[in-house]
Amino acid sequence: MESRDREGVDIEERKGYQKPIYSYSSYITKGELIDSIVRYALLGASVSTVIAIIVISYSLISESMNFFTHISPYEFFFGTKWAAFFDDKSFGILPLLAGTMLTTVIALGFAIPIGIGAAVFLSEYAPVHIRKLVKPVLEILAGIPTVVYGYFALYFITPNLQAFIPDLYTYNALAAGLAMGVMITPTIASLSEDAFYSVPQSIKAAGYALGARKSQVILRIVIPYTLSALSAVIILAMGRAIGETMIVTIAAGLRPSLTLNPFESVMTMTAAIAQAATGDSPRGTVEYTSLFAVGVYLFAVVAVLNMISGYLRRRWEIKYE
Repeated sequence: MESRDREGVDIEERKGYQKPIYSYSSYITKGELIDSIVRYALLGASVSTVIAIIVISYSLISESMNFFTHISPYEFFFGTKWAAFFDDKSFGILPLLAGTMLTTVIALGFAIPIGIGAAVFLSEYAPVHIRKLVKPVLEILAGIPTVVYGYFALYFITPNLQAFIPDLYTYNALAAGLAMGVMITPTIASLSEDAFYSVPQSIKAAGYALGARKSQVILRIVIPYTLSALSAVIILAMGRAIGETMIVTIAAGLRPSLTLNPFESVMTMTAAIAQAATGDSPRGTVEYTSLFAVGVYLFAVVAVLNMISGYLRRRWEIKYE
């Protein structure tokens, strides 16, 4: 009786066939090798990011410790005067913090309503061809160099504001904040639009089925559903505004004053770092090490913002799970 395989083909007939060069088992082995290479490459990228953060933190903290050997932490954190390049030196960071927060609040006050409004229009009202046209333009605006925004604030925004506000300084917090708002508006609009567009259509259809108008669906369904994403976007934009350097250095001035008047010149933390890093202060001096102390303070502020963002995201994600 002839021996046959399960397909009914004589086994002896198969002996004449040449064995394939790549078997199924060897193909799986190559696939596993590729997966391992990709996995370890991604692991290396993650580890390099962590190493970079550690190196940056170490360099900032080590140099700032030299600063605090000459200046007391109390004077730095609670001092109301910053005069790093004067004979009577003072290193109180409160004026720099006030200038940073002032320009940031102005930027967010301009960018949040416009950015979220643009996102609502693109996701809920605009036709598809309009959305495909406008969103790339917003992303192009996000890529404009910040030095361009700085001179835009100095030579366009400030002269036009002075036509309505005669007492406005040439270098002022208002123009710098508005330019920063223009800069971060595309970020808020693009990310918020992605969040709105990802809301399931079934949830919005349920609102329409109950007789809700489009505006009611947006205010009571779409925005609450994406509240965690919106909070993360706003805090991301806030961190971007706090860390901005060129706009405030060019348009806000270099006057470290403890004021909340947007019409006056101010100095931000990033502008102070830029001023200390111009090369006028020799390495190892108090003026030079002050930029690292300010950098650590700025690093801590951004870290706190990131933690707040993570907390808000987890809180609202739990609510809508």
